[in-house]
Amino acid sequence: MATAASKSTGAVKESIFVWEGRDKSGKTVKGELRAGSETIVNVTMRKQGILVTKVKKKSFASGRKITDKDITLFTRQLATMMKAGVPLLQSFDIVAKGHANPSVAKLVQDIRTDIETGSSLNQAFRKFPLYFDNLFCNLVAAGEQAGILEDLLTRLAIYKEKTQAIKGKIKSALFYPISILVVAFVVTSVIMIWVIPAFKEVFKSFGADLPAPTLMVMAISDFFVAYWYLIFGGLFASLYLLFQSWRRSIKVQRFMDKTLLQAPIFGAVIRKATIARWTRTLATMFAAGVPLVESLDSVGGASGNAVYMDATRKIQTEVSTGTSLTTAMQNSNVFPNMVVQMVSIGEESGALDQMLSKVADFYEAEVDDAVESLSSLMEPLIMVVLGVLIGGMVVAMYLPIFKLGAVV
Repeated sequence: MATAASKSTGAVKESIFVWEGRDKSGKTVKGELRAGSETIVNVTMRKQGILVTKVKKKSFASGRKITDKDITLFTRQLATMMKAGVPLLQSFDIVAKGHANPSVAKLVQDIRTDIETGSSLNQAFRKFPLYFDNLFCNLVAAGEQAGILEDLLTRLAIYKEKTQAIKGKIKSALFYPISILVVAFVVTSVIMIWVIPAFKEVFKSFGADLPAPTLMVMAISDFFVAYWYLIFGGLFASLYLLFQSWRRSIKVQRFMDKTLLQAPIFGAVIRKATIARWTRTLATMFAAGVPLVESLDSVGGASGNAVYMDATRKIQTEVSTGTSLTTAMQNSNVFPNMVVQMVSIGEESGALDQMLSKVADFYEAEVDDAVESLSSLMEPLIMVVLGVLIGGMVVAMYLPIFKLGAVV
């Protein structure tokens, strides 16, 4: 397939055009060309001895939402190609053409256009803050300034992959119990609204006093039947308002994040995951040559927890006034002694980034072990809860039948 090199058109915004034509031998050829207009495509291809018969702007199909996983994959692909010596603009073209999500392909092409018109790589990324945060852009800027962009992109790809992995482990630890609780609620509601009323009609013909557990379950069933719309509507509305408040209100975020850290069973896992992200982020920034005070700007937000975000601001303030990082972390009262001691060793030996990386590795391994332990613990616990809930209702509804059988 014939191809043509793109030509810069200055400030004119370029697009990708798909063309079809015939070469000097009359053979039909096809290709793509980045240009400012269809006229430029025709002129460019004519200079290469190709008579263009069809040309149109390439349209990007609407793809799914761009996720953090997509950005992580893009970072790894870009780092790999630049490490292999592929030119930057060509790397963007390869990533855009090979990505399965059209939304990512369009994002990559938009970034490429900005770079082609004179923007630096970090400036192009900063135009899309929804996908590239300050940490990402600051590391890219440091790499461009120091002339080690390939190394920084590789380090950034590793960081994002490890962060993705630890987030996935936390989600997997929470998904199983939450899904079981949802199923239990649905099953209980079905029994309360449709099954128990059928039993109630049968019990009316007994003409005898019903056991207390049966009366209690029937009363709950009557409430479900009468107010099912309020129960379901209130539950969904409460969850929606909670999540919206959690996203938009700083006070609610602080309260919920603090509550999660203190929660039984899951609190320890969330704390370890937060410390792993915090130390991994600081290690990555510091190793890239970003000054400590500036690095702490990005660390708090990357931790994903409002409690550690507030603690990071205090640490940053103390460090900026001359306090050592070890002392500032100790004063924050949110880091275990082991973390503080490792940071102290790193400061004294001049290998702070290595010590922080070791702490992150340790806590990531701790999260792995904790998730496995939780999975083993939650299965029997959930079975007991479901057995008591569902089994209790079944026994309560069969008690009158057992009582009747004993009388007969």
